[in-house]
Amino acid sequence: MEQCIAELVQFFIIIFKAQKPVKKSMHSPYFPSPKRTLFASLIAGFCLLPAMIGTSASFAQSMQTSQNLPSLGDTERQNLSPLMERKLGEEVMVGLRHDRDYLDDAPLAEYLNNFGNSLVAASPEARGEASFNYYFFAVRDPMLNAFALPGGFIGVHSGLVLAAQTEAELAAVLSHEIGHVGQRHIARMMGQQRQDAFLPLAGILLAILASRSSTNASMGVLMGSQSMALQRQLQFSRDAEREADRIGFQILGAAGFDTSGMVAFFGRLETATRSYTDATPSYLRSHPLTTERIADIQARIREQPYHQRADSLDFYLMRARARVLQDESAKGLHQATAAFTAQLQQKGRGQTAGAHYGLAFIAMKQGASAKATSLLAEARKAAGLQANSADAAFAYLSNEILLSSKQSAEAVKQANLAHAQFPHSRGLAWQLADALIAQGQTEEAATYLRDQIQLYRGEAQLQERLAAVYSTQNKQALQHMALAESYALGGNYAAALQQLAIARRAPDASFYDHSTIDSRERDLRARRLDEMQETRK
Repeated sequence: MEQCIAELVQFFIIIFKAQKPVKKSMHSPYFPSPKRTLFASLIAGFCLLPAMIGTSASFAQSMQTSQNLPSLGDTERQNLSPLMERKLGEEVMVGLRHDRDYLDDAPLAEYLNNFGNSLVAASPEARGEASFNYYFFAVRDPMLNAFALPGGFIGVHSGLVLAAQTEAELAAVLSHEIGHVGQRHIARMMGQQRQDAFLPLAGILLAILASRSSTNASMGVLMGSQSMALQRQLQFSRDAEREADRIGFQILGAAGFDTSGMVAFFGRLETATRSYTDATPSYLRSHPLTTERIADIQARIREQPYHQRADSLDFYLMRARARVLQDESAKGLHQATAAFTAQLQQKGRGQTAGAHYGLAFIAMKQGASAKATSLLAEARKAAGLQANSADAAFAYLSNEILLSSKQSAEAVKQANLAHAQFPHSRGLAWQLADALIAQGQTEEAATYLRDQIQLYRGEAQLQERLAAVYSTQNKQALQHMALAESYALGGNYAAALQQLAIARRAPDASFYDHSTIDSRERDLRARRLDEMQETRK
């Protein structure tokens, strides 16, 4: 079992290192052409596949009487412990974070995590027996989809954020994925379906080899192997999908959302699925999104009291950011501008504010800072906010505009104010460091970053910025030591050890620095050795 897990991690790492950029096609607002990047296909296909297969019964048994859930058993889940499942998810995330389609946008990430974890908090039992800490992230991909990785990591395609017409619809999809994680569907798949689990792995390896000569050939091999595994377990996966639907339904109700949002969104997904052609990956054509599932949810809605929860302003602002970030080419920004212009005709407060916000974001990216500032003011007005009203999303974009236009002194002032108003916003905290660095206040930046690191030791972004500060100060040893920490936090122990070796040779390395380096090298070598031993098992 451990060897299977180790091979899974190694295949993911190989994929991320081997893939080559492929020009994107935007033929459809939801679905990409067959020539889209290998990364996105692997994530959407391979990661969604195990999420659909297998289930544990810890939470299902507690709900079975009231919700008539199928009893799918729970013995084989022990083949993949919660600790190992989390470790597997973290290993995959290391590669994901270095991929060009990983959307490393602080406001969007904060929104997804605040929103997603509020859903989990509304129904704590949905965490399941493993009680994972959830992390939500965005992927640049026009496909209408989301996926669950092992251990509580949930990815959301930018296309899904744009397709959700209400916050309840977005909540429906995230709640469904939370159901997959809470039920440990991946652990069940790894435990009960060991032989089928190797089919996608072998297919991935063949796809990597085939991609050297033909992208289309690699996709054909990959999807063929996934289709075999999916076909074997399709009926079982339907049970798991229904279970995730029902758990998601409970989460929606507990969070105060209109549960009909689940039917609305899944119904639109079903309609969109009918537009698939033979060139579309087979795992989506055979995804068990059936009228039976929709009918099941509709029946449950009739038994529940009606809830109406207004969409948050951040929902519209983050949809605007996602639309711009999905395609930042000249053509993509032009299409986004047209979409925002059309959106202004809808007259709703959130829609209008989001459209102006998106246009301001585009203007900033095009170097038109004065226009961006004016449009951002229009967005504030449309949202009903005064000029001095506090809002994290507006503050972040305002600071982005100032930094991009080299107004570093004003950026420091505004970033300090925003950080004081929203001390828990990690994006605004990193932005303050960026402003201090841009202004040349390196001592203040170094002090601030060291204080932040004491509070948030797990953030590689802080170490990266501290390394940049030390570089401007020509503190070579400290620069490479900070880089080592950033690599270590990302799970790249080999690169971290290499940075420590460079720091040891730095002419300004002190006796204290050497002692620190010695200690960190021992720790990182031990971690790397453990990692290598697990791979050999």
